[in-house]
Amino acid sequence: MVSTKRHKTKYAGIFYRIRNRIGGPGEERVYYAVFKQDGKMRETKIGRQYKDAMTPAKASHIRSEIIEGKRLTQKEKRLKEEAEREADESRWTFDRLWREYKAQKTVYKGKGPDQNRYDNYLKEPFGGKEPKELLPLDVDRVRLKMLKAGKSPQTVKLVLALLRRLANFGAKKRLCEGLRFIIEMPQVNNIKIEDLTAEQLDALMRAIDEDDHPQAGNLMKMVLYTGMRRSELFRLKWSDIDGQRSFIKIRDPKGGVDQNIPLNDAARDLLKEHPSTGSPYVFPGRGGGQRVDIHHQVNRIRDRAGLPKDFRALHGLRHVYASMLASSGKVDLYTLQRLLTHKSPSMTMRYAHLRDEALKEASSVAAEIVNAVMIPKEEKVVNLEVRK
Repeated sequence: MVSTKRHKTKYAGIFYRIRNRIGGPGEERVYYAVFKQDGKMRETKIGRQYKDAMTPAKASHIRSEIIEGKRLTQKEKRLKEEAEREADESRWTFDRLWREYKAQKTVYKGKGPDQNRYDNYLKEPFGGKEPKELLPLDVDRVRLKMLKAGKSPQTVKLVLALLRRLANFGAKKRLCEGLRFIIEMPQVNNIKIEDLTAEQLDALMRAIDEDDHPQAGNLMKMVLYTGMRRSELFRLKWSDIDGQRSFIKIRDPKGGVDQNIPLNDAARDLLKEHPSTGSPYVFPGRGGGQRVDIHHQVNRIRDRAGLPKDFRALHGLRHVYASMLASSGKVDLYTLQRLLTHKSPSMTMRYAHLRDEALKEASSVAAEIVNAVMIPKEEKVVNLEVRK
């Protein structure tokens, strides 16, 4: 039932109309207030009997607050919310920048981790702010809060890097003004080179040959032979292997651009003997689809070989591959960078000291050869007595 009839109450300026009940059958009262404002009589809706638990006494109290300027009318609330919404739509806050940043990324490999970083550490303190509103103290508080919570400097650095990236994105696209200060990144010392001794490598190869899993051992060997990343091997398809030109195409590598690496004889022989299941993937997962994990199987081989528990069974072997090449003295760092498909030389430089040591050893060989052919001084003394 819809009625425009006013029903008086015992409270001055408060009346109600009968309306259909919201959220239930029947009818309910809808309370209104009339009051004078700026010389004019005004009417405003206060609330519903059931939906808002409104009573005449409560409505009268709200009317008093409106007259005293302590509360807004329904219309004033609506106008204020609309104004705020329009203002928000014109402001490029970090929440809005984050949405736009994701929308413009056609390829975003780190989206999942970045989403967690934003939701857990950036959204609450910065989501409603524009980059220009931030102060160095605001960022310092987030940094200290994370460190006190036991987060590693590397985790803090990745969170702050995302914050800086979003601010730079907004400034580059001319959406908003960027940060007015430089974010200080925490010092991180996470350079780790995993290597194996000759004895450990021998034990590992024996453990691989003794294992009966059809893929785990060959995956580990492929890392040792080619230096490929785990994710690259999981994505590797038979069609990516060019036996005629002896190349392996690495699709969608960490650097972003497809690359070719050599198919050496050891890798070629391994792939010839590797079982083909009819899947397009060389190391398929369930149902012949792309594999997503194999850590239980490769860790079992690692443990059987007696390697340290903190040795990463696949990524660690990539380090072993790089260390072997660098320490051989036969591979320069640029070539090593190409083989490892590093986007920049900074990652490859961690192996520079191994190459330098190999070069030092190689250079000492020349001195040893020269010294070996030199005639000792005492042999150059002429025995005059004999000549007589």
